[in-house]
Amino acid sequence: MATINFGGVQEQVVTREEFPMEKAREVLKNDTIAIIGYGVQGPGQALNLKDNGFNVIIGQRKNSKTWDKAVADGWVPGKTLFEIEEAAEKGTILQFLLSDAGQISLWPSLKKHLTPGKALYFSHGFGITYKEQTNIIPPADVDVILVAPKGSGTSLRRMFLAGQGLNSSYAIFQDATGKAKDRVVALGIGVGSGYLFETDFKKEVYSDLTGERGTLMGCIQGIFAAQYEVLRKNGHSPSEAFNETVEELTQSLMPLVAENGMDWMYANCSTTAQRGALDWWKKFKAATQPVFEELYASVAAGKEAARSIASNSTPDYREKLDAELKELRESEMWQAGAAVRKLRPGK
Repeated sequence: MATINFGGVQEQVVTREEFPMEKAREVLKNDTIAIIGYGVQGPGQALNLKDNGFNVIIGQRKNSKTWDKAVADGWVPGKTLFEIEEAAEKGTILQFLLSDAGQISLWPSLKKHLTPGKALYFSHGFGITYKEQTNIIPPADVDVILVAPKGSGTSLRRMFLAGQGLNSSYAIFQDATGKAKDRVVALGIGVGSGYLFETDFKKEVYSDLTGERGTLMGCIQGIFAAQYEVLRKNGHSPSEAFNETVEELTQSLMPLVAENGMDWMYANCSTTAQRGALDWWKKFKAATQPVFEELYASVAAGKEAARSIASNSTPDYREKLDAELKELRESEMWQAGAAVRKLRPGK
């Protein structure tokens, strides 16, 4: 492991240099990796593993859109694509990549295929951490491990094809075989991680649920909407409001932050912009921190998990989700965004 200084705190990470692909393939040479679920994370992880030379099969329900997607991606029915239970029986490492609600529903069927020595792999700590609500309790004689890429399956695949990699966390909940560490690191390298940092299942899910509801998705949409509405109420056109709220951030400024940090982005903006940002960021921190404290407490208390399970397990979940996404998509701000995107050079 390499020791890296993260803001004054020493942490250990695993890189491709110290755990190369050849070593990962050697560790897993006798394993069959069964990807259970071909939805959000499944395709990216499965295709990356296959392209990296691992033995991969897919478990998915027949007569479904995801089955058809797997076929379109090159998986062959009866050879590398099977019904879920058949894949679970054949696999020695079961990558449980269904949605959280889907995992709860399928668990009784999957559990019987977890024979001694197999590994149960997650990319989210939800099912294990909230076991009182999910009833996902693995048998004691299997490894239980986690690799959580810090991004969507789509991003994982795109970055892999571009010769890059997403950072991922990894965790070991249960080491029944004595091989869990090598297995989880090999899988993390195999799915296309740039580097791996250690966590545990609870910390992974607490940080993940906070991030999704916070700056990564929920908070940023709320901030976008608030600023856009203020600009519109004060006479600014939709195109101007969208450009000053979203487009400049995503297309111009965030790439600078990703490249070399927030201070470097500030340093490459006008002195007027620098002064305003430095004067106002602490006010925004003070305004939002109580909301983040409330959010983290809700995650830790299991309230967010309970809401997710309850809402995502209803028969009409998909219809309700589509209606909520439609509200976002058809809002003036994102309709303006659609028009702006069409005007980007090269479109």
